[in-house]
Amino acid sequence: MFSTAQIPNFPECDHRLVQSLHHLSDRELVHLFQRHGDAGRYFTAIFCRYSPVVYSLIRHSARSPVQAEYLFALTWRHILHELGGVDCPEAVAEEGPGVFTLQNWLINITALCINQAMVPEVEAIHYSLDQATPPFWCYVEQALDRLPPIERLVTVMALTFRWSDNRIAAYLQAEGESLKASDVRQALESSFQHLEAALPEDILEIYLAGGSLRPQPLPDDLDDLLQVPDLEGAAPMTASHVAGATGPHDSEWAN
Repeated sequence: MFSTAQIPNFPECDHRLVQSLHHLSDRELVHLFQRHGDAGRYFTAIFCRYSPVVYSLIRHSARSPVQAEYLFALTWRHILHELGGVDCPEAVAEEGPGVFTLQNWLINITALCINQAMVPEVEAIHYSLDQATPPFWCYVEQALDRLPPIERLVTVMALTFRWSDNRIAAYLQAEGESLKASDVRQALESSFQHLEAALPEDILEIYLAGGSLRPQPLPDDLDDLLQVPDLEGAAPMTASHVAGATGPHDSEWAN
C-alpha cells in the first residue's frame, strides 16, 4: 500500500472536464489520449488517477522535496512521451505475473526515471509544483518548442525570470540583438498569442479558466531587485539554453 500522507493537492483533479472522465477505465483513457492528440484532458485524468502512486515512489527515493518535485515533473513528461505507444489490452478476469496494467507500467516508468534521471542540486532547480503541475508544465513546454527562437527566448525571460521589457532588451542588446523595449513588448505579445494558440483548448480551460499566460509587467525600478545568477556573465543564449531554462530535459538523463 502506498502512503498518501504527503501527496500534494492537485486542483485540476476537481475540474469538471477531468471529473467527467472519472468513470472511464484505464484502457479507455489511454485510447482516447492516443486518438485525440489535440486534447489534454485525457493525460490530465491519467495524471490525477495515478499521481499518488508516482509521487509516493519518487518522494521516498529523492533526497529533498525540491528534487522530488523536479523528478516528479520529469517522470510525467517521460510518461507523456511514451504513452502514445502503449498497447493497453482488454481487461482480463484474473491478474497475475506478466499481466499488463497501466498502474504497473507507470510504476516501471517511474522506477526507470528514478534510476536514470540525473537530478541536480536543489539550488539549480527552478521548477515548483506550486507554479505549474506536471500536465500544464508538459503542454506549455510542448507549445514553447513550436515558437520561433526569439519569441521563445523573450517568453522564457518574462515567464521564468520575470524580467521587464527594458531588462530583456538590455540583455539582448548586450548580446548583439538590435531590439528596443517596444520591440520586446511586440515580440512578447506575438509569442503569447502563438503559445496560447498552441496549447490544447481543454488545457487552457482547466488551468487558466479563460485567463492568459501573460505575466503582469514588472516596473523598471524593480529590475535591480531581481537577482538571476543563471544569466549574469553567461554566454549568449541559444535555443538550447532557453530550453534548459524552462525545466528538465533529456541531457539530464544518465547514459
